[in-house]
Amino acid sequence: MKKVISVFTATRAEYGLLKPIICKLDRVKEFDVRIVATGAHLSPEFGLTYKEIEKDGFHIDEKIEILLSADTPSSISKSMGLGMIGFADYFKRINPDLLIVLGDRYETLAVSMAAVNQKIPIAHLYGGEATQGAIDDSIRHAITKLSYLHFTSTDTYRKRVIQLGEHPDRVFNVGAIGIENILNEKLLSKKELEKELNMDLHKPYAMVCFHPVTLEYNSSKDQITALLEACKAYTNMNFIFTKTNADSDGRIINQLIDKYTRENDNITAFTSLGMIKYLSALRHCAMAVGNSSSGLLEAPSFGIPTINIGERQKGRIQATSVINCNPTEEEIKQAIEKASTDAFIKQAQKTVNPYGNGNTSEKVIEVIKEYVLGEKIDLKKQFYDVEVEI
Repeated sequence: MKKVISVFTATRAEYGLLKPIICKLDRVKEFDVRIVATGAHLSPEFGLTYKEIEKDGFHIDEKIEILLSADTPSSISKSMGLGMIGFADYFKRINPDLLIVLGDRYETLAVSMAAVNQKIPIAHLYGGEATQGAIDDSIRHAITKLSYLHFTSTDTYRKRVIQLGEHPDRVFNVGAIGIENILNEKLLSKKELEKELNMDLHKPYAMVCFHPVTLEYNSSKDQITALLEACKAYTNMNFIFTKTNADSDGRIINQLIDKYTRENDNITAFTSLGMIKYLSALRHCAMAVGNSSSGLLEAPSFGIPTINIGERQKGRIQATSVINCNPTEEEIKQAIEKASTDAFIKQAQKTVNPYGNGNTSEKVIEVIKEYVLGEKIDLKKQFYDVEVEI
């Protein structure tokens, strides 16, 4: 019988990163790949992005509704509860041989807990990373301890997963899969992108993605206002925003983006661009701006400057093309000025991306085949002690 591999996805960004893995898993005749979609994928407010999965030719095994129409901490906790209930039933029915999860979102933690209770081994992409300004940091480490196979994006992150007590034999540095998408996907020319976005891109433009800093209290409104005020001052440049995901205070950010879009000709916003349009827009832009991980992971591969705002990504390994600034209008403007200089543009063009060379998915598939087909999984994990000074 085929081994059932369940692939979990709740957001547009997560699916874009998982896509090459899903494609290669589908080619392994011994695997029965089941995609399960939930969270923002199923919400009209966030673009019904499950349709992108189906447009790519994949069958979604099940859609599980868990998202409440609110973004308060209590509503997120309730969504996690719904996730555990919905996925408990799903896992009981299909009982997969492996669950693949990516990242550090609250939906992923809830689903991983349900899988552990069902004795389903978990393969987790991208443990060991640090984002000190977001609750994702704690969630990521929790998912690491729930998981059996670990795929990290740098050797430093691999060492951190081992430091968390995971055996080195089950921890693999495979690089960042976003780089693989950049190298292997057929991206759009600027002319094709203009047609897809229905906008003129003759002026320089910045790609902007700004999320709530979830370990700060009531900071989202002030920070996104500072960013938008800085953007509207640069009438010689356009700013293309992709809206935030379903996080605490995410709706505050999206509402203000909509307000400034209506009032300023140089600000445009999209609920979701999808992987190809987003990477194509990043390829042709003058700079990436915001606090999204894509500014640190993908943008350096295009040789463009990144302006990383605030502390959401604090602690993550950075390329030399990244400019860090505080979330104030004045500092954001200073960073935009620096990123626009010939000297920094040349520096960004020569930067080396620290997150690998783009052959991630093949490495992931080989490990999964070895452990699942080779019957090597033993859920009775021992804590791996690392000798450290106390």
